[in-house]
Amino acid sequence: MTRRELDAAGIREPGLRAAYTWCRELNARHGRTYFLATRLLTPAQRPAIHALYGFARWLDDIVDEPDADATPETLDTRLHEVEKRFLTDLDAGWSDDPLLTAVIDTAARYTLAKAYFEAFFTSMRMDLTVDSYATREELDTYVHGSAEVIGLQVLPVLGTVAPREEAEPRAAALGKAFQLTNFLRDVAEDLDRGRVYLPSDELAAHGVDRDRLEWCAKEGRADQPVRAAIRNQIAVTRDVYAEAAPGIAMLHPVSRPCVATAARLYGGILDRIEDAGHDVFAGRAAVSRGQRLAVACGAVARTQWARRRHPAPSLPMAVG
Repeated sequence: MTRRELDAAGIREPGLRAAYTWCRELNARHGRTYFLATRLLTPAQRPAIHALYGFARWLDDIVDEPDADATPETLDTRLHEVEKRFLTDLDAGWSDDPLLTAVIDTAARYTLAKAYFEAFFTSMRMDLTVDSYATREELDTYVHGSAEVIGLQVLPVLGTVAPREEAEPRAAALGKAFQLTNFLRDVAEDLDRGRVYLPSDELAAHGVDRDRLEWCAKEGRADQPVRAAIRNQIAVTRDVYAEAAPGIAMLHPVSRPCVATAARLYGGILDRIEDAGHDVFAGRAAVSRGQRLAVACGAVARTQWARRRHPAPSLPMAVG
Protein backbone atom coordinates (compact mmCIF):
# COMPACT_ATOMS: atom_id res chain seq x y z
CA MET A 1 0.00 0.00 0.00
CA THR A 2 2.86 2.39 0.76
CA ARG A 3 4.31 1.82 -2.71
CA ARG A 4 0.94 2.49 -4.32
CA GLU A 5 0.58 5.78 -2.45
CA LEU A 6 4.08 6.95 -3.32
CA ASP A 7 3.66 5.99 -6.97
CA ALA A 8 0.31 7.79 -7.16
CA ALA A 9 1.87 10.94 -5.68
CA GLY A 10 4.71 10.84 -8.18
CA ILE A 11 7.36 10.35 -5.49
CA ARG A 12 10.15 8.43 -7.23
CA GLU A 13 13.50 9.22 -5.59
CA PRO A 14 14.47 6.37 -3.18
CA GLY A 15 15.57 8.61 -0.29
CA LEU A 16 12.38 10.64 -0.57
CA ARG A 17 10.26 7.48 -0.65
CA ALA A 18 12.02 6.26 2.51
CA ALA A 19 11.33 9.57 4.27
CA TYR A 20 7.63 9.49 3.41
CA THR A 21 7.44 5.85 4.48
CA TRP A 22 8.89 6.74 7.89
CA CYS A 23 6.20 9.41 8.33
CA ARG A 24 3.46 6.98 7.34
CA GLU A 25 4.65 4.41 9.87
CA LEU A 26 4.75 7.04 12.62
CA ASN A 27 1.19 8.06 11.78
CA ALA A 28 0.02 4.46 11.88
CA ARG A 29 1.59 3.89 15.32
CA HIS A 30 0.53 7.07 17.08
CA GLY A 31 -2.41 8.62 15.26
CA ARG A 32 -5.08 5.95 15.15
CA THR A 33 -7.97 8.32 14.47
CA TYR A 34 -6.02 10.43 12.00
CA PHE A 35 -4.57 7.40 10.25
CA LEU A 36 -7.97 5.78 9.84
CA ALA A 37 -9.41 8.98 8.40
CA THR A 38 -6.40 9.42 6.11
CA ARG A 39 -7.14 6.04 4.54
CA LEU A 40 -10.25 7.68 3.07
CA LEU A 41 -8.17 10.07 0.97
CA THR A 42 -6.96 9.20 -2.49
CA PRO A 43 -3.60 7.38 -2.47
CA ALA A 44 -1.95 10.40 -4.07
CA GLN A 45 -3.01 12.69 -1.19
CA ARG A 46 -1.90 10.47 1.67
CA PRO A 47 1.90 10.90 1.64
CA ALA A 48 1.67 14.66 2.19
CA ILE A 49 -0.72 14.22 5.11
CA HIS A 50 1.55 11.58 6.64
CA ALA A 51 4.55 13.91 6.26
CA LEU A 52 2.84 16.83 7.99
CA TYR A 53 1.54 14.65 10.81
CA GLY A 54 4.87 12.87 11.21
CA PHE A 55 6.75 16.16 11.47
CA ALA A 56 4.36 17.55 14.06
CA ARG A 57 4.46 14.33 16.05
CA TRP A 58 8.25 14.19 15.97
CA LEU A 59 8.62 17.74 17.34
CA ASP A 60 5.91 17.14 19.92
CA ASP A 61 7.78 14.08 21.15
CA ILE A 62 10.98 16.10 21.59
CA VAL A 63 9.08 18.17 24.15
CA ASP A 64 6.77 15.59 25.70
CA GLU A 65 8.95 12.46 25.59
CA PRO A 66 12.44 13.79 26.33
CA ASP A 67 15.50 11.78 27.34
CA ALA A 68 15.81 11.10 31.06
CA ASP A 69 18.62 13.65 31.51
CA ALA A 70 16.95 16.41 29.48
CA THR A 71 16.25 19.80 31.04
CA PRO A 72 14.10 22.69 29.79
CA GLU A 73 17.32 24.44 28.81
CA THR A 74 18.67 21.52 26.78
CA LEU A 75 15.29 20.95 25.17
CA ASP A 76 15.07 24.63 24.24
CA THR A 77 18.51 24.40 22.68
CA ARG A 78 17.48 21.26 20.81
CA LEU A 79 14.32 22.89 19.44
CA HIS A 80 16.21 25.98 18.33
CA GLU A 81 18.75 23.78 16.57
CA VAL A 82 16.03 21.81 14.80
CA GLU A 83 14.15 24.99 13.87
CA LYS A 84 17.26 26.66 12.44
CA ARG A 85 18.14 23.55 10.48
CA PHE A 86 14.62 23.04 9.21
CA LEU A 87 13.95 26.65 8.19
CA THR A 88 17.31 26.86 6.44
CA ASP A 89 16.57 23.68 4.52
CA LEU A 90 13.01 24.84 3.85
CA ASP A 91 14.37 28.01 2.23
CA ALA A 92 16.77 25.89 0.19
CA GLY A 93 13.97 23.51 -0.84
CA TRP A 94 15.82 20.34 0.16
CA SER A 95 17.43 18.58 3.12
CA ASP A 96 19.92 15.80 3.62
CA ASP A 97 18.23 14.90 6.91
CA PRO A 98 15.85 11.96 6.28
CA LEU A 99 13.50 13.16 9.03
CA LEU A 100 13.04 16.57 7.40
CA THR A 101 13.07 15.52 3.78
CA ALA A 102 9.42 14.53 3.39
CA VAL A 103 7.87 17.59 5.01
CA ILE A 104 10.16 19.97 3.09
CA ASP A 105 9.18 18.21 -0.13
CA THR A 106 5.49 18.52 0.84
CA ALA A 107 5.92 22.21 1.69
CA ALA A 108 7.49 22.84 -1.70
CA ARG A 109 4.88 20.83 -3.62
CA TYR A 110 1.95 22.63 -1.98
CA THR A 111 3.61 26.05 -1.46
CA LEU A 112 2.99 26.01 2.29
CA ALA A 113 3.71 29.28 4.09
CA LYS A 114 6.89 29.37 6.11
CA ALA A 115 4.95 31.25 8.82
CA TYR A 116 2.92 28.11 9.56
CA PHE A 117 6.05 26.22 10.55
CA GLU A 118 7.45 29.14 12.51
CA ALA A 119 4.22 29.36 14.51
CA PHE A 120 4.39 25.65 15.26
CA PHE A 121 7.92 25.93 16.62
CA THR A 122 6.83 28.89 18.77
CA SER A 123 4.09 26.83 20.40
CA MET A 124 6.43 23.89 20.96
CA ARG A 125 8.83 26.20 22.81
CA MET A 126 5.96 27.52 24.92
CA ASP A 127 5.53 24.00 26.28
CA LEU A 128 8.99 24.29 27.82
CA THR A 129 8.21 27.39 29.88
CA VAL A 130 4.42 27.84 30.10
CA ASP A 131 2.51 25.47 32.38
CA SER A 132 -0.89 27.20 32.44
CA TYR A 133 -2.97 29.78 30.60
CA ALA A 134 -4.74 32.53 32.49
CA THR A 135 -7.33 33.30 29.81
CA ARG A 136 -8.85 31.90 26.63
CA GLU A 137 -6.94 34.54 24.66
CA GLU A 138 -3.62 33.24 25.99
CA LEU A 139 -4.57 29.65 25.21
CA ASP A 140 -5.66 30.64 21.70
CA THR A 141 -2.16 32.00 21.04
CA TYR A 142 -0.72 28.58 21.83
CA VAL A 143 -3.41 26.71 19.89
CA HIS A 144 -2.82 28.78 16.77
CA GLY A 145 0.69 27.43 16.44
CA SER A 146 0.01 23.95 17.77
CA ALA A 147 -3.18 23.17 15.85
CA GLU A 148 -4.72 25.85 13.65
CA VAL A 149 -1.69 25.97 11.37
CA ILE A 150 -1.97 22.19 10.89
CA GLY A 151 -5.45 22.71 9.45
CA LEU A 152 -4.09 25.42 7.19
CA GLN A 153 -1.22 23.19 6.04
CA VAL A 154 -3.41 20.25 5.04
CA LEU A 155 -6.02 22.39 3.26
CA PRO A 156 -4.14 22.59 -0.08
CA VAL A 157 -3.63 18.83 0.02
CA LEU A 158 -7.35 18.27 0.49
CA GLY A 159 -8.32 20.73 -2.22
CA THR A 160 -11.25 23.16 -2.18
CA VAL A 161 -14.22 24.04 -4.35
CA ALA A 162 -14.55 27.44 -2.67
CA PRO A 163 -11.91 30.17 -2.71
CA ARG A 164 -9.17 29.03 -0.36
CA GLU A 165 -9.34 32.23 1.70
CA GLU A 166 -12.96 31.36 2.55
CA ALA A 167 -12.09 27.82 3.58
CA GLU A 168 -9.02 28.71 5.64
CA PRO A 169 -10.82 29.98 8.78
CA ARG A 170 -12.90 26.78 8.84
CA ALA A 171 -9.82 24.60 8.42
CA ALA A 172 -8.08 26.44 11.24
CA ALA A 173 -11.16 26.03 13.44
CA LEU A 174 -11.23 22.27 12.89
CA GLY A 175 -7.57 21.98 13.87
CA LYS A 176 -8.41 24.00 16.98
CA ALA A 177 -11.40 21.80 17.81
CA PHE A 178 -9.24 18.67 17.62
CA GLN A 179 -6.66 20.24 19.91
CA LEU A 180 -9.22 21.38 22.47
CA THR A 181 -10.63 17.85 22.45
CA ASN A 182 -7.16 16.51 23.19
CA PHE A 183 -6.83 18.91 26.09
CA LEU A 184 -10.05 17.60 27.65
CA ARG A 185 -9.19 13.95 27.07
CA ASP A 186 -5.67 14.39 28.45
CA VAL A 187 -6.21 16.53 31.56
CA ALA A 188 -4.69 13.90 33.85
CA GLU A 189 -1.79 13.14 31.50
CA ASP A 190 -0.97 16.81 31.06
CA LEU A 191 -1.03 17.33 34.83
CA ASP A 192 1.61 14.61 35.12
CA ARG A 193 3.75 16.78 32.83
CA GLY A 194 3.04 19.83 35.00
CA ARG A 195 0.72 21.51 32.52
CA VAL A 196 -2.91 22.64 32.43
CA TYR A 197 -4.38 23.52 29.04
CA LEU A 198 -7.71 24.84 30.32
CA PRO A 199 -8.09 28.62 30.88
CA SER A 200 -7.59 29.41 34.57
CA ASP A 201 -10.27 32.10 34.69
CA GLU A 202 -12.88 29.77 33.20
CA LEU A 203 -11.98 27.05 35.70
CA ALA A 204 -12.11 29.56 38.55
CA ALA A 205 -15.69 30.43 37.61
CA HIS A 206 -16.55 26.91 38.81
CA GLY A 207 -14.32 27.00 41.87
CA VAL A 208 -11.54 24.98 40.22
CA ASP A 209 -7.81 25.61 40.36
CA ARG A 210 -4.68 23.54 39.82
CA ASP A 211 -4.71 22.26 43.40
CA ARG A 212 -8.22 20.90 42.96
CA LEU A 213 -7.30 19.25 39.66
CA GLU A 214 -4.26 17.64 41.26
CA TRP A 215 -6.40 16.39 44.16
CA CYS A 216 -8.82 14.81 41.68
CA ALA A 217 -5.94 13.23 39.79
CA LYS A 218 -4.63 11.73 43.03
CA GLU A 219 -8.07 10.40 43.94
CA GLY A 220 -8.71 9.11 40.44
CA ARG A 221 -12.06 10.87 40.18
CA ALA A 222 -13.47 14.32 39.43
CA ASP A 223 -15.49 16.15 42.04
CA GLN A 224 -18.59 18.16 41.17
CA PRO A 225 -16.89 21.53 40.59
CA VAL A 226 -14.43 19.90 38.17
CA ARG A 227 -17.25 18.07 36.39
CA ALA A 228 -19.07 21.40 35.98
CA ALA A 229 -15.93 23.04 34.61
CA ILE A 230 -15.40 20.20 32.13
CA ARG A 231 -19.03 20.44 31.04
CA ASN A 232 -18.44 24.12 30.25
CA GLN A 233 -15.22 23.36 28.34
CA ILE A 234 -17.03 20.76 26.23
CA ALA A 235 -19.68 23.34 25.33
CA VAL A 236 -16.96 25.78 24.23
CA THR A 237 -15.30 23.07 22.17
CA ARG A 238 -18.54 22.07 20.49
CA ASP A 239 -18.98 25.69 19.42
CA VAL A 240 -15.61 25.48 17.69
CA TYR A 241 -16.67 22.29 15.89
CA ALA A 242 -19.81 24.14 14.77
CA GLU A 243 -17.66 26.97 13.45
CA ALA A 244 -15.57 24.48 11.50
CA ALA A 245 -18.46 22.40 10.12
CA PRO A 246 -19.35 24.54 7.06
CA GLY A 247 -15.78 24.12 5.86
CA ILE A 248 -16.33 20.45 5.00
CA ALA A 249 -18.62 21.41 2.10
CA MET A 250 -15.91 23.76 0.85
CA LEU A 251 -13.48 20.87 0.37
CA HIS A 252 -13.01 18.89 -2.83
CA PRO A 253 -15.71 16.18 -2.82
CA VAL A 254 -13.23 13.29 -2.59
CA SER A 255 -11.74 14.82 0.60
CA ARG A 256 -15.00 15.44 2.43
CA PRO A 257 -15.57 11.89 3.79
CA CYS A 258 -12.10 11.86 5.34
CA VAL A 259 -12.51 15.17 7.15
CA ALA A 260 -16.11 14.46 8.15
CA THR A 261 -14.99 11.12 9.60
CA ALA A 262 -12.16 12.71 11.58
CA ALA A 263 -14.54 15.34 12.94
CA ARG A 264 -17.11 12.73 13.91
CA LEU A 265 -14.58 10.46 15.60
CA TYR A 266 -12.91 13.28 17.49
CA GLY A 267 -16.28 14.70 18.46
CA GLY A 268 -17.05 11.21 19.76
CA ILE A 269 -14.34 11.67 22.39
CA LEU A 270 -16.42 14.50 23.85
CA ASP A 271 -19.40 12.13 23.88
CA ARG A 272 -17.37 9.58 25.84
CA ILE A 273 -16.38 12.22 28.40
CA GLU A 274 -20.04 13.12 28.80
CA ASP A 275 -20.96 9.44 29.13
CA ALA A 276 -18.48 9.26 32.01
CA GLY A 277 -20.29 12.06 33.81
CA HIS A 278 -17.60 14.59 32.77
CA ASP A 279 -15.08 12.71 34.88
CA VAL A 280 -11.79 13.07 32.98
CA PHE A 281 -9.88 11.35 35.79
CA ALA A 282 -11.75 8.04 35.71
CA GLY A 283 -9.93 6.89 32.57
CA ARG A 284 -8.82 8.16 29.18
CA ALA A 285 -11.86 8.76 26.98
CA ALA A 286 -11.63 7.01 23.62
CA VAL A 287 -13.89 5.97 20.79
CA SER A 288 -13.90 2.17 20.66
CA ARG A 289 -12.39 0.26 17.76
CA GLY A 290 -15.85 -1.00 16.83
CA GLN A 291 -17.24 2.52 16.75
CA ARG A 292 -14.30 3.73 14.66
CA LEU A 293 -14.86 0.95 12.16
CA ALA A 294 -18.61 1.56 12.03
CA VAL A 295 -18.07 5.22 11.22
CA ALA A 296 -15.37 4.35 8.70
CA CYS A 297 -17.56 1.85 6.86
CA GLY A 298 -20.14 4.50 6.08
CA ALA A 299 -17.39 6.89 5.06
CA VAL A 300 -15.89 4.31 2.68
CA ALA A 301 -19.18 4.13 0.80
CA ARG A 302 -19.33 7.91 0.52
CA THR A 303 -15.70 7.99 -0.58
CA GLN A 304 -16.29 5.49 -3.37
CA TRP A 305 -19.34 7.40 -4.56
CA ALA A 306 -17.38 10.68 -4.57
CA ARG A 307 -14.47 9.17 -6.48
CA ARG A 308 -16.80 7.82 -9.17
CA ARG A 309 -18.45 11.19 -9.69
CA HIS A 310 -15.52 13.56 -9.27
CA PRO A 311 -11.93 13.55 -10.53
CA ALA A 312 -9.30 13.67 -7.81
CA PRO A 313 -7.68 17.01 -6.97
CA SER A 314 -4.91 17.89 -9.38
CA LEU A 315 -1.49 16.83 -8.16
CA PRO A 316 1.07 19.60 -7.63
CA MET A 317 4.12 19.50 -9.82
CA ALA A 318 6.82 17.24 -8.37
CA VAL A 319 9.88 19.02 -7.03
CA GLY A 320 13.47 17.93 -6.65
